[in-house]
Amino acid sequence: MPSRRTVLAATAGATAALAVGTDARADGLGDKKLRSLISRMTLQEKVGQLFVMRVYGHSATAPDQADIDANLKEIGVRTAAELIAKYRVGGIIYFAWAHNTRDPHQIADLSNGIQKASLGLPRGLPVLVSTDQEHGIVARVGRPATLFPGAMAVGAGGSRADARTLGRIAGKELRAIGIRQDYTPVADVNVNPANPVIGVRSFGADPTAVAGLVAAETVGYQRSSVAATAKHFPGHGDTAVDSHYGFPVITHTRAEWDALDAPPFRAAIRAGIDSIMTAHIMVPALDDSGDPATLSRPILTGILREELGYDGVVVTDSLGMEGVRTKYGDDRVPVLALKAGVDQLLNPPDLDLAWNAVLTAVREGELTEARLDESILRVLRLKAKLRLFDDPYVSHRGVDRTVGVRAHLAAADRIADRTTTLLVNEGGLLPLSPAEHPKLLVVGADPASPSGTTGPPTGVLAGALTELGFTATALSTGTAPSAATIARAVAAAEGADAVVVGTYNVSAASSQRTLVQQLLATGKPVVAVAVRNPYDVAQLPDVRGYLASYSWTDVELRAAARVIAGEVAPTGRLPVPVQRADDPTRVLYPIGHGLSYPA
Repeated sequence: MPSRRTVLAATAGATAALAVGTDARADGLGDKKLRSLISRMTLQEKVGQLFVMRVYGHSATAPDQADIDANLKEIGVRTAAELIAKYRVGGIIYFAWAHNTRDPHQIADLSNGIQKASLGLPRGLPVLVSTDQEHGIVARVGRPATLFPGAMAVGAGGSRADARTLGRIAGKELRAIGIRQDYTPVADVNVNPANPVIGVRSFGADPTAVAGLVAAETVGYQRSSVAATAKHFPGHGDTAVDSHYGFPVITHTRAEWDALDAPPFRAAIRAGIDSIMTAHIMVPALDDSGDPATLSRPILTGILREELGYDGVVVTDSLGMEGVRTKYGDDRVPVLALKAGVDQLLNPPDLDLAWNAVLTAVREGELTEARLDESILRVLRLKAKLRLFDDPYVSHRGVDRTVGVRAHLAAADRIADRTTTLLVNEGGLLPLSPAEHPKLLVVGADPASPSGTTGPPTGVLAGALTELGFTATALSTGTAPSAATIARAVAAAEGADAVVVGTYNVSAASSQRTLVQQLLATGKPVVAVAVRNPYDVAQLPDVRGYLASYSWTDVELRAAARVIAGEVAPTGRLPVPVQRADDPTRVLYPIGHGLSYPA
């Protein structure tokens, strides 16, 4: 891959840019040089640096025709290179659904193509490539990259050392493919079991425990030269509304916010977090204007900047989410976010509209150019810290030496082994033995697979149990099994020695309850695994053996299989309380509950 100097030297008008690039080193590019660079930028270039945008395609210059069509429809450009040339965006976010993350070599080539396209422009600047690689149920980069347990599973393990290891390894792998900003860790304290958007993406319900794990994971990522991002400020953990589709209101008092929501963000700041993501939520106790936090100057400048002393990069959550669009139009949102104190504007639904709105706001005096310069300086400081001026490119050799290597995969399995939580084990049902229960039927929900899966969860779990000496057969029954599906599962159970059933967000009205009850009526031993929220156990009190895996990804299901087979003793402890189904004011299993096997 050509060096930055080579690319710039071959580009028209590159002389000035090369002068900047020569000094653009993490150990030598201080504020004075960055301010000098900013002073030479046009207003259009400055506006572009504030945006982080999606783009379709596996290649920066030659995506598939379907991706070209999607780019033309949504952005008005054909390729990532054209996006950069037209809008001079400072960042690009990768998504699997945008076909950015097919495999590690392709991702590395896309990252290099993006950097080359930007560095080849006058005053060419490196692009900060980002993604949401939380692990667990949110992972944009899939296998063969190393996939770790998600946050609530790590919370069940309770080990800050494991959180630090996760961040270090995951950061190394992201850096190897050219991704230098990861929108994780989730710093929300999940105190609402009905939370539809955070849930197992949170480390748990104890602010102190969450704070420690957030700080540890932050340190791990940033020691690998990947910017960590604590989200979603000021705290999205107590809501029953998904901000993708609605506008949540958090009713915590200021004292409750200080005690419940603030500690993980304070810990992240103390750990030197590079960026913090805003939440599209209203918190009247912090700002009674009715504005979402993303657009709130009292919250982002008054509390985050001034009270908490944070001077790193503040990035919005996606500006295409409904929570930030309910009160203002898409042209006003980016302007108001900048006025509130934001530095990066993430993924607006209409980039041209948003870009021109910011440009107009400066020209008409609503925003000053000096205000833009403040945010651009923070963004460029981060790029310099990450050595993007000095070392923007990656290589296939680096990918092969880093991504999904044996040592990393083994570390993920070891961490997963410490997360599986045994909630119920009446009569010592678990562990199961291949000698006593050679034939297993694995049934249950097969939710849409995140990148951390190789196939339907029932199949993955059955395969893992078969490798451990059982003969396991998989039968998908879905999240809402019909009477006919339940009848098939019951019939199949007659030929098995025991049944393993995966449960997924079971409610009082869920037909998953009927499935489990009818399987129990066969008289066969039934073991349940909550493959997402651990709260399922309250809805199924007659199950004698119940595990929580906190996700249906391969790494967590393999760990659950090892616990079921007794290859690994369960050591996970609930990081959230489980309330009784018949009386949610009473706790069925408290934080810290977890069983193990006799020595």
